[in-house]
Amino acid sequence: MARDFRFSVNVFGIPSREAVRERCRRAESAGFHTVFAPDHLGGPAPFTVLQAAADATEHLRVGTLVLNAPFWNPALLAREAASLDILSDGRFELGLGSGHMKWEFDAAGIPWEGFTARAQRLEETITELRRFFTTDMAALPGGRAPLPVQRTGFDGAGPPLIVGGTGDRVLTIAGRYADIIGVAGVYQVKGEPPGTLRIGTAAEADERVRFAREAAGERAAQVEWHLLVQAVVPTDDRRATAAELVSQFTAPMSVDEALETPFALIGTPAQMAEQLRASRERYGFSYVTVHEPYYEAFEPVVELLRS
Repeated sequence: MARDFRFSVNVFGIPSREAVRERCRRAESAGFHTVFAPDHLGGPAPFTVLQAAADATEHLRVGTLVLNAPFWNPALLAREAASLDILSDGRFELGLGSGHMKWEFDAAGIPWEGFTARAQRLEETITELRRFFTTDMAALPGGRAPLPVQRTGFDGAGPPLIVGGTGDRVLTIAGRYADIIGVAGVYQVKGEPPGTLRIGTAAEADERVRFAREAAGERAAQVEWHLLVQAVVPTDDRRATAAELVSQFTAPMSVDEALETPFALIGTPAQMAEQLRASRERYGFSYVTVHEPYYEAFEPVVELLRS
Protein backbone atom coordinates (compact mmCIF):
# COMPACT_ATOMS: atom_id res chain seq x y z
CA MET A 1 0.00 0.00 0.00
CA ALA A 2 1.39 3.40 -1.00
CA ARG A 3 2.25 5.90 1.70
CA ASP A 4 0.27 9.09 1.96
CA PHE A 5 2.01 12.10 0.44
CA ARG A 6 3.92 14.56 2.60
CA PHE A 7 4.86 17.95 1.16
CA SER A 8 7.66 20.30 2.12
CA VAL A 9 9.55 23.39 1.02
CA ASN A 10 13.15 24.56 1.35
CA VAL A 11 13.75 27.99 2.88
CA PHE A 12 16.55 29.78 1.05
CA GLY A 13 16.49 33.31 2.43
CA ILE A 14 15.46 35.28 5.51
CA PRO A 15 14.45 38.78 4.36
CA SER A 16 13.01 39.47 7.81
CA ARG A 17 11.73 37.67 10.88
CA GLU A 18 8.11 38.35 9.99
CA ALA A 19 8.60 37.28 6.36
CA VAL A 20 9.90 33.90 7.52
CA ARG A 21 7.08 33.50 10.03
CA GLU A 22 4.46 34.41 7.45
CA ARG A 23 5.87 31.99 4.86
CA CYS A 24 5.83 29.15 7.40
CA ARG A 25 2.30 29.93 8.58
CA ARG A 26 1.13 30.02 4.97
CA ALA A 27 2.81 26.68 4.26
CA GLU A 28 1.12 25.11 7.28
CA SER A 29 -2.26 26.49 6.23
CA ALA A 30 -1.77 25.27 2.64
CA GLY A 31 -1.20 21.69 3.78
CA PHE A 32 2.57 21.45 3.72
CA HIS A 33 3.96 19.10 6.33
CA THR A 34 7.55 20.32 6.71
CA VAL A 35 9.79 23.31 6.21
CA PHE A 36 13.42 22.46 5.49
CA ALA A 37 16.56 24.55 5.76
CA PRO A 38 19.61 23.64 3.66
CA ASP A 39 23.18 23.96 4.93
CA HIS A 40 25.09 26.15 2.48
CA LEU A 41 27.68 28.72 3.39
CA GLY A 42 25.95 31.35 1.26
CA GLY A 43 22.65 30.93 3.12
CA PRO A 44 21.28 31.46 6.63
CA ALA A 45 22.12 29.31 9.65
CA PRO A 46 19.80 26.29 9.46
CA PHE A 47 19.01 25.71 13.14
CA THR A 48 18.15 29.37 13.74
CA VAL A 49 15.77 29.40 10.77
CA LEU A 50 14.11 26.19 11.90
CA GLN A 51 13.55 27.43 15.43
CA ALA A 52 11.83 30.51 14.02
CA ALA A 53 9.67 28.26 11.81
CA ALA A 54 8.70 26.04 14.73
CA ASP A 55 7.83 29.04 16.91
CA ALA A 56 5.60 30.51 14.18
CA THR A 57 3.53 27.35 13.66
CA GLU A 58 1.66 24.69 15.61
CA HIS A 59 2.01 21.45 13.67
CA LEU A 60 4.52 22.14 10.87
CA ARG A 61 7.56 19.92 11.10
CA VAL A 62 11.04 21.37 10.59
CA GLY A 63 14.18 19.74 9.25
CA THR A 64 17.58 20.05 7.61
CA LEU A 65 17.90 19.11 3.95
CA VAL A 66 20.69 18.42 4.38
CA LEU A 67 23.53 19.28 6.72
CA ASN A 68 27.05 18.94 5.34
CA ALA A 69 28.40 16.36 7.79
CA PRO A 70 32.06 17.47 7.39
CA PHE A 71 31.07 20.95 8.63
CA TRP A 72 29.91 19.63 12.01
CA ASN A 73 31.48 18.26 15.16
CA PRO A 74 29.16 15.38 16.15
CA ALA A 75 28.96 16.34 19.85
CA LEU A 76 28.02 19.93 19.05
CA LEU A 77 25.60 18.78 16.36
CA ALA A 78 23.93 16.42 18.83
CA ARG A 79 23.44 19.35 21.19
CA GLU A 80 21.91 21.50 18.44
CA ALA A 81 19.61 18.74 17.22
CA ALA A 82 18.42 17.69 20.66
CA SER A 83 17.77 21.30 21.69
CA LEU A 84 15.70 21.98 18.56
CA ASP A 85 13.79 18.74 18.98
CA ILE A 86 12.81 19.79 22.51
CA LEU A 87 11.95 23.38 21.63
CA SER A 88 9.87 22.32 18.60
CA ASP A 89 7.90 19.80 20.70
CA GLY A 90 9.34 16.87 18.78
CA ARG A 91 8.82 18.20 15.24
CA PHE A 92 12.43 17.99 14.04
CA GLU A 93 13.83 15.80 11.23
CA LEU A 94 17.61 15.62 10.87
CA GLY A 95 18.92 15.37 7.32
CA LEU A 96 22.59 14.62 6.70
CA GLY A 97 24.74 14.50 3.57
CA SER A 98 28.40 14.26 2.67
CA GLY A 99 28.70 17.71 1.06
CA HIS A 100 29.32 18.34 -2.63
CA MET A 101 30.13 22.03 -3.10
CA LYS A 102 33.92 22.35 -3.01
CA TRP A 103 33.83 26.16 -2.96
CA GLU A 104 32.01 26.08 0.39
CA PHE A 105 34.77 24.03 1.96
CA ASP A 106 37.41 26.31 0.47
CA ALA A 107 35.66 29.48 1.70
CA ALA A 108 35.22 28.05 5.20
CA GLY A 109 38.80 26.83 5.42
CA ILE A 110 37.66 23.21 5.77
CA PRO A 111 39.81 20.67 3.90
CA TRP A 112 38.13 19.27 0.80
CA GLU A 113 38.49 15.49 0.80
CA GLY A 114 37.64 12.88 -1.79
CA PHE A 115 34.20 11.35 -1.99
CA THR A 116 35.14 8.21 -0.07
CA ALA A 117 36.55 10.21 2.84
CA ARG A 118 33.49 12.50 2.95
CA ALA A 119 31.14 9.50 2.91
CA GLN A 120 33.13 7.93 5.73
CA ARG A 121 32.76 11.17 7.72
CA LEU A 122 28.99 11.01 7.13
CA GLU A 123 28.75 7.47 8.50
CA GLU A 124 30.94 8.32 11.48
CA THR A 125 28.75 11.32 12.25
CA ILE A 126 25.62 9.15 12.22
CA THR A 127 27.10 6.60 14.60
CA GLU A 128 28.47 9.31 16.91
CA LEU A 129 25.10 11.06 16.99
CA ARG A 130 23.42 7.82 17.98
CA ARG A 131 25.86 7.54 20.88
CA PHE A 132 25.36 11.14 21.99
CA PHE A 133 21.57 10.83 21.74
CA THR A 134 21.66 8.14 24.44
CA THR A 135 23.06 8.34 27.94
CA ASP A 136 26.49 9.65 26.92
CA MET A 137 25.26 13.20 26.37
CA ALA A 138 23.21 13.31 29.55
CA ALA A 139 26.15 11.96 31.52
CA LEU A 140 28.41 14.87 30.61
CA PRO A 141 29.55 17.09 33.52
CA GLY A 142 26.74 19.36 34.65
CA GLY A 143 24.03 16.84 33.85
CA ARG A 144 21.96 19.35 31.88
CA ALA A 145 22.79 18.31 28.31
CA PRO A 146 19.57 17.92 26.27
CA LEU A 147 18.27 14.64 24.90
CA PRO A 148 15.85 14.48 21.96
CA VAL A 149 12.12 14.18 22.54
CA GLN A 150 11.67 11.82 19.60
CA ARG A 151 12.93 8.26 19.65
CA THR A 152 12.08 7.14 16.14
CA GLY A 153 15.44 7.57 14.39
CA PHE A 154 19.00 6.52 15.09
CA ASP A 155 17.78 3.07 16.19
CA GLY A 156 15.35 4.60 18.66
CA ALA A 157 17.76 7.20 20.02
CA GLY A 158 16.70 10.44 18.33
CA PRO A 159 14.67 12.26 15.66
CA PRO A 160 13.99 10.79 12.21
CA LEU A 161 17.13 10.58 10.07
CA ILE A 162 17.17 11.66 6.43
CA VAL A 163 20.11 10.71 4.22
CA GLY A 164 20.21 11.62 0.55
CA GLY A 165 22.61 11.39 -2.35
CA THR A 166 23.38 9.74 -5.65
CA GLY A 167 26.59 7.76 -5.10
CA ASP A 168 26.82 4.11 -4.14
CA ARG A 169 28.59 4.85 -0.88
CA VAL A 170 26.08 7.44 0.39
CA LEU A 171 23.07 5.38 -0.67
CA THR A 172 24.57 2.35 1.07
CA ILE A 173 24.86 4.42 4.25
CA ALA A 174 21.28 5.63 3.75
CA GLY A 175 20.08 2.07 3.37
CA ARG A 176 21.86 1.06 6.55
CA TYR A 177 20.67 3.89 8.82
CA ALA A 178 18.08 6.29 7.38
CA ASP A 179 14.39 6.46 8.14
CA ILE A 180 13.91 8.68 5.07
CA ILE A 181 16.03 8.12 1.97
CA GLY A 182 16.38 10.80 -0.66
CA VAL A 183 17.60 9.85 -4.12
CA ALA A 184 19.09 13.15 -5.19
CA GLY A 185 17.91 14.68 -8.42
CA VAL A 186 21.14 16.37 -9.46
CA TYR A 187 24.39 14.86 -10.68
CA GLN A 188 27.87 16.21 -11.11
CA VAL A 189 28.61 16.90 -14.77
CA LYS A 190 31.60 14.79 -15.75
CA GLY A 191 34.71 16.74 -16.61
CA GLU A 192 33.40 19.97 -15.08
CA PRO A 193 34.44 21.66 -11.80
CA PRO A 194 32.85 20.26 -8.61
CA GLY A 195 29.40 21.76 -8.15
CA THR A 196 28.52 21.84 -11.88
CA LEU A 197 25.26 19.91 -11.76
CA ARG A 198 22.61 18.49 -14.06
CA ILE A 199 19.13 17.07 -13.47
CA GLY A 200 18.89 13.29 -13.35
CA THR A 201 16.78 11.24 -15.75
CA ALA A 202 13.97 8.80 -14.99
CA ALA A 203 16.25 5.91 -15.93
CA GLU A 204 18.85 7.11 -13.42
CA ALA A 205 16.16 7.43 -10.76
CA ASP A 206 15.04 3.85 -11.48
CA GLU A 207 18.57 2.54 -11.07
CA ARG A 208 19.39 4.59 -7.96
CA VAL A 209 16.13 3.69 -6.18
CA ARG A 210 16.75 0.04 -7.00
CA PHE A 211 20.28 0.29 -5.57
CA ALA A 212 19.05 2.05 -2.42
CA ARG A 213 16.32 -0.54 -1.87
CA GLU A 214 18.85 -3.33 -2.14
CA ALA A 215 21.09 -1.49 0.32
CA ALA A 216 18.18 -1.14 2.76
CA GLY A 217 17.33 -4.84 2.48
CA GLU A 218 14.51 -5.79 4.86
CA ARG A 219 14.27 -2.17 5.99
CA ALA A 220 13.16 -0.98 2.53
CA ALA A 221 9.45 -1.44 3.25
CA GLN A 222 9.67 0.78 6.34
CA VAL A 223 11.70 3.55 4.67
CA GLU A 224 10.00 6.75 3.52
CA TRP A 225 11.26 7.71 0.05
CA HIS A 226 11.98 11.38 -0.55
CA LEU A 227 11.92 13.39 -3.78
CA LEU A 228 13.57 16.81 -4.09
CA VAL A 229 11.97 18.49 -7.11
CA GLN A 230 14.41 20.80 -8.88
CA ALA A 231 11.89 22.80 -10.92
CA VAL A 232 8.14 23.45 -10.96
CA VAL A 233 7.06 24.99 -14.27
CA PRO A 234 3.36 25.79 -14.79
CA THR A 235 2.26 25.62 -18.42
CA ASP A 236 -0.57 24.55 -20.70
CA ASP A 237 1.94 23.23 -23.26
CA ARG A 238 4.23 20.70 -21.59
CA ARG A 239 6.29 19.79 -24.63
CA ALA A 240 7.04 23.35 -25.74
CA THR A 241 7.94 24.36 -22.20
CA ALA A 242 10.15 21.31 -21.75
CA ALA A 243 11.97 22.18 -24.99
CA GLU A 244 12.65 25.68 -23.69
CA LEU A 245 13.77 24.30 -20.33
CA VAL A 246 16.31 21.82 -21.71
CA SER A 247 17.86 24.55 -23.83
CA GLN A 248 18.95 26.19 -20.57
CA PHE A 249 20.48 23.05 -18.99
CA THR A 250 24.22 22.66 -18.46
CA ALA A 251 24.21 19.14 -19.90
CA PRO A 252 22.26 17.59 -22.81
CA MET A 253 18.79 16.23 -22.06
CA SER A 254 16.05 15.40 -24.54
CA VAL A 255 12.57 16.85 -24.33
CA ASP A 256 11.15 13.39 -23.64
CA GLU A 257 13.63 12.91 -20.80
CA ALA A 258 12.65 16.28 -19.32
CA LEU A 259 8.99 15.29 -19.43
CA GLU A 260 9.67 11.89 -17.83
CA THR A 261 12.13 12.80 -15.08
CA PRO A 262 10.62 12.84 -11.56
CA PHE A 263 12.87 15.77 -10.63
CA ALA A 264 10.98 18.40 -12.68
CA LEU A 265 7.25 19.10 -12.65
CA ILE A 266 5.95 20.59 -15.89
CA GLY A 267 2.33 21.28 -16.80
CA THR A 268 -0.95 22.30 -15.25
CA PRO A 269 -1.53 21.59 -11.54
CA ALA A 270 -3.57 18.53 -12.51
CA GLN A 271 -0.76 17.24 -14.74
CA MET A 272 1.82 17.84 -12.02
CA ALA A 273 -0.36 15.98 -9.52
CA GLU A 274 -0.57 13.07 -11.94
CA GLN A 275 3.23 13.16 -12.36
CA LEU A 276 3.64 12.81 -8.60
CA ARG A 277 1.14 9.96 -8.38
CA ALA A 278 3.06 8.19 -11.14
CA SER A 279 6.38 8.80 -9.36
CA ARG A 280 4.99 7.34 -6.15
CA GLU A 281 3.84 4.27 -8.04
CA ARG A 282 7.09 3.87 -10.01
CA TYR A 283 9.74 4.78 -7.43
CA GLY A 284 7.96 4.96 -4.08
CA PHE A 285 8.48 8.72 -3.70
CA SER A 286 5.85 10.00 -1.27
CA TYR A 287 7.74 12.77 0.58
CA VAL A 288 8.02 15.66 -1.88
CA THR A 289 10.07 18.84 -1.41
CA VAL A 290 10.18 21.87 -3.70
CA HIS A 291 12.66 24.72 -3.57
CA GLU A 292 11.33 28.01 -2.18
CA PRO A 293 11.22 29.85 -5.57
CA TYR A 294 8.65 27.27 -6.75
CA TYR A 295 6.51 27.32 -3.62
CA GLU A 296 3.59 29.36 -4.99
CA ALA A 297 3.46 27.34 -8.22
CA PHE A 298 3.32 24.14 -6.17
CA GLU A 299 0.53 25.19 -3.77
CA PRO A 300 -2.31 24.21 -6.16
CA VAL A 301 -0.73 20.78 -6.63
CA VAL A 302 -0.69 20.22 -2.87
CA GLU A 303 -4.35 21.19 -2.72
CA LEU A 304 -5.25 18.69 -5.45
CA LEU A 305 -3.35 15.84 -3.83
CA ARG A 306 -4.70 16.63 -0.37
CA SER A 307 -8.26 16.35 -1.70
